[in-house]
Amino acid sequence: MSEPREEKAVDLAAGVSVNTLANVSTLSGKVGDHEVCLVRSGDRFFAVGAHCTHYRGQLADGLVVGETIRCPLHHACFSLETGEALRAPALDPITCWRVDQRDGKVFVREKASPPYRASASLSQQPSSVVIVGGGAAGLAAADMLRREGYTNPVTIITADGDAPVDRPNLSKDYLAGEAQDDWIPMWPPELYAERRIELRLGTRVSSIDPAARTVILENGSRLEFGALLLATGADPVHLPVPGHNEGQIYYLRSFADSRTIVERAQHATHVVVVGASFIGLEVSAALRTRGIAVDVVAPDSLPLERIMGADVGRFVQALHEAHGVVFHLGQTVASIDGRVVKLSGGRTIDADFAVMGVGVRPSTVLAERAGLALDRGILVNEFLETSAPGIFAAGDVARWPDPHTGDRIRVEHWVVAERQGQIAARNILGRRERFDAVPFFWSQHYDVTIRYVGHAEGWDATRVDGSLEARDGSVSFLRNGVRLAVATVSRDRASLEAEVELERHPVNRASA
Repeated sequence: MSEPREEKAVDLAAGVSVNTLANVSTLSGKVGDHEVCLVRSGDRFFAVGAHCTHYRGQLADGLVVGETIRCPLHHACFSLETGEALRAPALDPITCWRVDQRDGKVFVREKASPPYRASASLSQQPSSVVIVGGGAAGLAAADMLRREGYTNPVTIITADGDAPVDRPNLSKDYLAGEAQDDWIPMWPPELYAERRIELRLGTRVSSIDPAARTVILENGSRLEFGALLLATGADPVHLPVPGHNEGQIYYLRSFADSRTIVERAQHATHVVVVGASFIGLEVSAALRTRGIAVDVVAPDSLPLERIMGADVGRFVQALHEAHGVVFHLGQTVASIDGRVVKLSGGRTIDADFAVMGVGVRPSTVLAERAGLALDRGILVNEFLETSAPGIFAAGDVARWPDPHTGDRIRVEHWVVAERQGQIAARNILGRRERFDAVPFFWSQHYDVTIRYVGHAEGWDATRVDGSLEARDGSVSFLRNGVRLAVATVSRDRASLEAEVELERHPVNRASA
């Protein structure tokens, strides 16, 4: 019996018929040893690197929108003309290739040179930019400032002892032991120096003086700014738990937090996770991957029900139970005394330690002290500028006017934070661009990834298409018949299409 032959990659340098892309918009192939994606957009053809620069998603499986292409994994968006990463989570560009069309065929030639970008006009350059916060929004803003040609000083101040990291990984692959330490930093150390970004680690800001345009550090030193970005993020909610529980309760927010839990997990056999939302469930999946028994305690009737509804909640609970997780729903932790975790229903669990995943609160202390307008976060306008001119806010801490729902919203998602950091940076340089991105996030549970686009704080109906149990379905969240958001499992293209639909058809607040 002969072995099946591996399909040979299309040689794009040798040319392919125009008709090959008559009914599809992308074609994977090779140019020499390079993987390349040939793209058709209307009557134009483009050739770009085959993989997203974020997590190497296959761009051929993505969605072409105008002269851009979006990655199916985490919705990064690239220019087909220049390769530029237009929207996070990808920050680095993809390679572009020169394309020729003749005699009914398309030929991919040599790599194209990166386009020249002129420096920002000096009239638009603040004397310096200070960024408070070393998370997704802060780093994305610093990156965009330099990409836009800003040449004056940029300083990131963060209380963390680690440089900005890929935070979603901390509760996923890294905690599961499937990602190395050196995969987690978003940039290698030398890149900060190369891009002339001063990174002040382990440094806390005590106050901001908007009138004097000065940041005061806890050590008493002062730092002047021409523009300021508050990207202070959110802090984990700490629950007071009676008992002798010193060294038994952990929270997960920083790289240091994740490293500590990993160290404890190496000698643990049983862990209690408090909270059945994203962090709690991702931690549970990661610990089960390590072979550790996990009990989840939460007051909810179903996991994720408040955010994703009953259909997703039942699916996720069954998924975790199939991997051995034990749920104690409708209960809270009454006390932790050493290894004994007592539940409100009276049951006790013997556990090595507990991980709290009960939500976060926006870190607004600095903004409050500075007299900025607040409302369950820092209020910003459509340009992400606060009530104080020249001071912007982005990420988990910002509450902005969402054009898609007509409401002011605050979202605690990594991709949203990065995209807001990028827009804030451009507006610091005078671009006056409205932040209008449709929120997107993903959550990983074992080998299942749930992708969610849109924003639905409340809905009156859901519509299921396909089968979540078969891991091939989607759930739409509707209010008055209007679709507000979509969650998908194994329908990556459908997630991208829903994102585009929501961008093009904002929800009418009066009707929704």
